[in-house]
Amino acid sequence: MKNKLNRWQVIAASTAILLCTGAVYAFSVFAGPLSGQTGWSMSDIMMAFTINSAIGPIPMILGGYLVDKGYVKWTIAIGALLFATGFFLTGFVTSPAMLYLTYGLMAGLGQGFAYSGALSNTLRLFPDKRGLASGILTGGMGFAAVIASPIASSLIQSHDAKFAFRVIGLVYIVIALVASYFIKPAPAGFKPEGWNPPAQTIKGAVNKTWTDMLKTPTFYVIISMFFIGAFSGLMIASQASPIGQSMFGLSAGTAALYVSLYSIANSSGRFIWGTVSDKIGRSKTVMVIYAVVAAALLVLTLVPGQFGFAAGIIGLGICFGGVMGVFPSIVMENYGSTNQGVNYGIVFTGYSLAAFFAPKVAVQMAATNKGNYSNAFYVAIVLALVGLALNALYMKITKKKSA
Repeated sequence: MKNKLNRWQVIAASTAILLCTGAVYAFSVFAGPLSGQTGWSMSDIMMAFTINSAIGPIPMILGGYLVDKGYVKWTIAIGALLFATGFFLTGFVTSPAMLYLTYGLMAGLGQGFAYSGALSNTLRLFPDKRGLASGILTGGMGFAAVIASPIASSLIQSHDAKFAFRVIGLVYIVIALVASYFIKPAPAGFKPEGWNPPAQTIKGAVNKTWTDMLKTPTFYVIISMFFIGAFSGLMIASQASPIGQSMFGLSAGTAALYVSLYSIANSSGRFIWGTVSDKIGRSKTVMVIYAVVAAALLVLTLVPGQFGFAAGIIGLGICFGGVMGVFPSIVMENYGSTNQGVNYGIVFTGYSLAAFFAPKVAVQMAATNKGNYSNAFYVAIVLALVGLALNALYMKITKKKSA
């Protein structure tokens, strides 16, 4: 099938947009200073992060539906601008309710639309390199905090948290407008020149609707695995700076650098594990990810000093990135590409549940343990072990289907 569409240009533009929306992973840099500037409690501040992440299924499913119907460019562009505008308006909030509206609702909805549209469209453009393409795209989202964290920290120190939101938000608006121009939808049945699809490996994994998907036991295993895989990553993403300061004695500036380090690991993990999963398979990749998560959490709990903190968050960052890079391909391989937007949006509720519970568990357990997050880490370790068991079940189910 000949096609003049430049898919690498599309993935570059999509990645630029997700480099903006991924700034949510730098929220821990803003949280403390915003609390100090406004006088609102950290619990009130973190609720904005919870809303932003937990609201994901709504735009993911709706955005996925629009993408599946051919409205790719509009879905991504509107989502990017909604996120950037919400981020900018957060710089003017005067109450927690306004914070929940701008950062929680507007930015959360915008991020979901942009992510859903960009990811579904990109996977359709790269049927030959799904893991790699997903890794590049979601890696850009993970890398966002690497850029945003030090810039935000500098703006906060020279001015304040609200000023940082305004400046960074304006930059994101410009990027969203420019990048959206280069977004092109994947043609139906797109096949790169010189590539022939491999034989079907999972029986029945051809273009199932969301209602058909919900009737399969595999769906409930996948969504549970996604919840577990995202839990520890979101716990660290939302609390990296406070954990570094309260448990490891880091200054606010040094903690911000570690947030960037976590984001680098997060971004790298999406690319690394996405590529690895193309070669060894998704299930084996997920198994390694869960094992490393458990080990990294143990390091955070048992190894003192900056070495323990660095080793722990690097391990967790790489694995959180891996989860975000691998699961879109898992969904498409089980349920086909035609309805990927809606199907992945529904599976994404596993992530959103993790986004709702992980920060709450971390904050509450730290509050009852004088700023020590160890008990929250133990909870995440148990979940990682459960994830290993679920992955073994998934491998058994898919093996039967391919037999």
